[in-house]
Amino acid sequence: MASLESGKPVGHDTPFVYNVEVDSESKAKRVRLFSVAAPHMRAFHLSWINFFMTFLATFAPASLIPIIREDLSLTKNQLGTAGTTTVVGAIFARIFMGVTLDIMGPRFGSALIMCMFAAPVFLFALISDASAFAGMRFLIGICLANFVCCQQWVGSMFNVKIVGTANAITAGWGNAGGGATQIIMPAIYEGIRNGGVPAFEAWRWAFFVPGGIFLVLGLLTWMTGWDAPRGDYRVLKANGEMATLKGSTWRLIKVGLFNYRTWVMMFNYGYCFGVELTVDNIIVTYLYDKYKMDLVTAGGLGALFGLMNVFSRPSGGMISDLIAIPFGMRGRIWALFIIQFLGGLFCLAMGFTETLAATIAIMIIFSIFCQQACGATYGVVPFVSRRSYGVVAGLVGAGGNLGAVITQVIFFSGSPGSPVLSKDDGLIWMGVMIMGVSCTLVFVHFPMWGSMFFPGNGSSEEDYYLNEWSAEEIAMGLHSTSMKFAMESRSQRGFKASEALAVSMKLPTEAPTDSVSLDSEVSVTLADIDAKPQTDAAK
Repeated sequence: MASLESGKPVGHDTPFVYNVEVDSESKAKRVRLFSVAAPHMRAFHLSWINFFMTFLATFAPASLIPIIREDLSLTKNQLGTAGTTTVVGAIFARIFMGVTLDIMGPRFGSALIMCMFAAPVFLFALISDASAFAGMRFLIGICLANFVCCQQWVGSMFNVKIVGTANAITAGWGNAGGGATQIIMPAIYEGIRNGGVPAFEAWRWAFFVPGGIFLVLGLLTWMTGWDAPRGDYRVLKANGEMATLKGSTWRLIKVGLFNYRTWVMMFNYGYCFGVELTVDNIIVTYLYDKYKMDLVTAGGLGALFGLMNVFSRPSGGMISDLIAIPFGMRGRIWALFIIQFLGGLFCLAMGFTETLAATIAIMIIFSIFCQQACGATYGVVPFVSRRSYGVVAGLVGAGGNLGAVITQVIFFSGSPGSPVLSKDDGLIWMGVMIMGVSCTLVFVHFPMWGSMFFPGNGSSEEDYYLNEWSAEEIAMGLHSTSMKFAMESRSQRGFKASEALAVSMKLPTEAPTDSVSLDSEVSVTLADIDAKPQTDAAK
């Protein structure tokens, strides 16, 4: 293939030819699902498999609640508290991980999580009371920070025109672990129990399976993955390709933290992914108690909600990428709003159903829109900041866990000091909140692309991303990767906007295509970046 980039990637000792077409940042222009070649597709598969296992382990206790609550004599309030603590730890862990990844690299972060948190998965088998149950669920839940590794790793490997799809597929397949655990863990438990082990011991032995897999995946990620298309962060920095300026860590954090778009996306992610976490926590018990079915049946039906991630979250990313071809970033934001609002509507409807068939049908539709919204969210997030992508991804990901805490506490935990809602009433009011939060997307405005109701102000992509760097950093050339990204991001104008701009400026139009090429009409080239002054356009 003539357009393949070849040579010796920094940090590796043997000549290497990418097995997929790449862009100016060495990012892949295609997703080749049946390839595990380094660096692009290996990062793709390692990221979703690791995230899948963290999801499976986090919600493994929820899949066995009917047995565990009988063994430990847990009350409804104790179960609600444990469900909340499960997602609390990952709030801060995802923020910390976002900063860590921008400095140390996603391969390091993902491998570290898998190896470290194998321990609490193993130790869950030793719990004996409610406090230990809640404490260990808190510790295991921290490993959901691997989501940030997944999105940052994949986002750094794939071109802007397919980054929504690539992010959504890996996150969707990873999220499916929340559904798969409802089938896998009860099946492991039943297999051990049928082998002659008492029920109250069988569920404990079941946790040794995911614990062992954690260790294997952690070592595999560390030994075979690459941080970036051109090599590992440590060596890239040593060779000057990722040079850093003293004191730049705070600016890295500040760029992501003080971009208001980060907070709007974080808020909305709390009411798509956060809602998904909440439903994963309650769905088996909800079906088991309401329709008086056995654990395996309740687990199998409850698993449908999470398993829809196999195609529903990827389809959300694909919708975002496809709508961006004609309508650019404004199309991405509109798609997210519509999908998430519909998710809230079906969540509300689920709370009113009284038959098993209607509940399952509406639950499936609800799950599709909920998970599509998650995928569409990360079709927008990579464009909020190029320099601080890890920080932004971490904060938005933390918003998902924060939303889960809020919905769990308000609608499904109950306490002596607050009303204890039925799960049906909780679903109704959670649906109302989802629809209300979706409306905040009208405030997401990019100066070069616009927002849901208003077009851009004529600023360039280079202006927006250059503003993230100081004059000293620009003089050192540290901003060059951001400028490459800016040029690739011109596709987010959409061909309709590009056509209108071309007519007004009498330039050739940019034809819609699923491949990427650098346009010779770009106003700023890498050769004259140093001469370009900073502007306030991105503020």
